[in-house]
Amino acid sequence: MSRIYHPPSKQVHHPANTISSSSNASVSINKVNLNPTTAASTKIYVNNPSNAPLDDKRSESADSKMSAELVDRMEKLVTRMEKATSKLENFSSESVGAKSATESIQNGSHDNTEELPSIIAFDELINSKFSSFKDLSNKIGGDVKTIVDLVENAFKLERKFLVEAARSVQPSQDALMKFLQQYSKSIEEVQSFRGKNRSSAFFNHLSAISESIGALGWIAVSPTPAPYVKEMSDAAQFYTNRVLKDYKEKDANHVQWVKQWLQVLSELQAYVKQHHTTGVTWNSSKKSMQFDASKIVLGSAPSGGCAPPPPPPVMSLEELLADDSKSKSSTNKANTDALFAELSKGSDITKSLKKVTDDQKTHKNPNLRAGNTVPSGTNSLTNSSSSLQSKSTTVIQKPPVFELADKKWKIENQLNRNDLVIEDTDLKQTVYIYQCKECTITVKGKINSIIVDSCNRVGLLFDDVLSTVEFINSKSVQMQVLGKVPTVSIEKTDGCQVYLSRNSLNSEIVTSKSSSMNVLIPNENDDEFSEYPVPEQFKTIINSSRKLTTQPTESV
Repeated sequence: MSRIYHPPSKQVHHPANTISSSSNASVSINKVNLNPTTAASTKIYVNNPSNAPLDDKRSESADSKMSAELVDRMEKLVTRMEKATSKLENFSSESVGAKSATESIQNGSHDNTEELPSIIAFDELINSKFSSFKDLSNKIGGDVKTIVDLVENAFKLERKFLVEAARSVQPSQDALMKFLQQYSKSIEEVQSFRGKNRSSAFFNHLSAISESIGALGWIAVSPTPAPYVKEMSDAAQFYTNRVLKDYKEKDANHVQWVKQWLQVLSELQAYVKQHHTTGVTWNSSKKSMQFDASKIVLGSAPSGGCAPPPPPPVMSLEELLADDSKSKSSTNKANTDALFAELSKGSDITKSLKKVTDDQKTHKNPNLRAGNTVPSGTNSLTNSSSSLQSKSTTVIQKPPVFELADKKWKIENQLNRNDLVIEDTDLKQTVYIYQCKECTITVKGKINSIIVDSCNRVGLLFDDVLSTVEFINSKSVQMQVLGKVPTVSIEKTDGCQVYLSRNSLNSEIVTSKSSSMNVLIPNENDDEFSEYPVPEQFKTIINSSRKLTTQPTESV
């Protein structure tokens, strides 16, 4: 584009804006149109009649300014290069350290096992995610703190196993199974703690841990241990959702507790996928050690002290047979001597026999023959055996309980009671029914939740429940709601009849490992019930998108 220049039509002199006090140079500002289609731009003219050396001054100023900017840019560039170099050096040293640690293990140097990337990553999992989860569990306290302490022991035991596996060659299946049998006890402790505390206020917390603690058993799974961890994490969803539902608007610590436990399991899955993709990584070098399960124990053995005393000497088979024959011969000889001693008495041997009187003779007493009984005291052996049998068949019955303890109604060990009624209830109270048989329980008013655990032939009648009615490990139980109930949960129960009211037709029924379940729905006049069975058999197929689709079915 050509540049059109228009000479200034008017000059405005500013004596105050002179370049130098000794010259008559002045500055004039004019409008210059650089483009016909645009507005005029500003151009500055300098009048210098005295021919003052303005160009030299301006060039010197520009040069000094440019050199200062160049020096500043160079300093910044050098600083950036130094930072990049230091990062590269740190990354190189870390890579060399990890590589040297791995090579030292593979070459038989077992002192650097703790520096392996897989061990460091597992330590980060314990010290970050699990440590935060444990701190929050301690804050909640009670049974939650106790069960998380058991989980921590299981994590520590698994870490010791991973360290030993990094040092050792893969053992035989029998040797590994012996260790896994011992390791499974730490997981069983967590699960049994939940079973022993079914009446706990944090039962859903304990169940969430108990159902997902099996994720630590990934060390026995191959070739896909990471999906196994995900499967165990999903198994706890039923109880984690309950915790979120119960404490969503009450206590944020419990909500955060659920999220952190799921994060621990998620981090464990990522760790297994990265470091043990197809199973536990063993040491495959020629200088690796043999797997020793005795080293994988909680706590450290004392470094000093005397060795334990040796076991007693083992007797040989010949010595055992000789001792056995000696004892038998001495016993037989003693019995033979006693027999001959009795025979040598002659007719006096009958003196020790008791005389049978006429009232004890069956041929003289028809009543004895008809009843086929023996008078008391005639056979002490029979009496003692019958007393022992009666003692062995006696079942210890715990005392019945019907009380309100800290906003929880406890009804336990009740037998053949049809008059159990709970009144004066409020929304913060819960009902726990445990090991009752052939009882009918009535709950009046609106209450938070009801749990029926390990009961037989128990009927439950209630008005309104705010959250859930749950049946666990029970047989032949029934419930009828007169008002509303959002959720009915049936788990490990054989025989359950659920009578719904007109106001509870939107209830959700969740079943698990149960049978013979029926839901009875009232008709429009509320005078009859229609019975509908709950499906127990399901058919699962793989659809076109390679996902599972499950539907209830009556036949295969």
